[in-house]
Amino acid sequence: MSISMLFEAVYKGERYAGFEKPAAGEPLTLYPVADGRLRDEFAAAASPEDVVASVTGEGGEITVAADDPELRFLPPLLPGSGNALLSGFMRTHKSKYEDEPTDETEFVAPNWFFKGFGSWIRMPEETLVVPEKAVALIEEPEVALVYVNDDDGDPHYVGYTFGNDLCDIGLHRLNPGWNPYCKLSDTSLSPFVFLGTPPTTVTGRVTIERDGVSAWEGNFDCGESALYFKVRDMMDHLFTYPAIRRPGMVNYVLLGADEASFHDGFRIADGDRVVIDVKSHGVSFANSISFGREADRAAKAAA
Repeated sequence: MSISMLFEAVYKGERYAGFEKPAAGEPLTLYPVADGRLRDEFAAAASPEDVVASVTGEGGEITVAADDPELRFLPPLLPGSGNALLSGFMRTHKSKYEDEPTDETEFVAPNWFFKGFGSWIRMPEETLVVPEKAVALIEEPEVALVYVNDDDGDPHYVGYTFGNDLCDIGLHRLNPGWNPYCKLSDTSLSPFVFLGTPPTTVTGRVTIERDGVSAWEGNFDCGESALYFKVRDMMDHLFTYPAIRRPGMVNYVLLGADEASFHDGFRIADGDRVVIDVKSHGVSFANSISFGREADRAAKAAA
């Protein structure tokens, strides 16, 4: 079976994997998987095809409608144990540097940030909660790489998906030392993992809706060709740290975003809906923004 992507979902209380992107009006074929199985398979398998053959070869598959209300997509490979980390790199785009990198350019690692634990990841259409007194938010469409660590802590690359690294850039600009606070806003990921090397070109468009209509729109490019750094250099450096190589851990690593609505003078408000359409890959996901503690409580109650 030739595949290029995967996802995990819960349907009627059971966990499944799928290997096709949902298409409007088309059913999905789901294969039963135990919690953590895909993580373990990718840590041990020689290729994605081996994982697919293992999962699909056991039978028991079901077919459901892509819009079935009982179908709930999960963050890819997220273990129920919560042993997962969401983090990322800052200031990685070429547009933020005066010079152009060459093959002889010495690698100096970009800043890295902790975004949250795996359980903090939000799926499409889930609310992204931010601090009540956020200064100025910015949406950040980014590539997110997915790795799983084996029992010895050695990382194994699975593939890539896309995310919105929503953060408080206004707070960061008041004091760059407050950047860890700046990043304490919810992050969304697409559930669909592309099982290939990190993408060279990723293009798309952001639409921020207010009261049901478009309030701001802009294009983005977050593929490796837009980055000042080579992805391999960044990841090789990150995995020199033992804390990132804990056995069994799943790592979601954001590769950075270019300028967005904030730089165009737009300010995200409570209740806005951010739509990220990754046109180059046929993936779109959207989330509404809510400010404050009460929004946080409401989101947890609905989970």
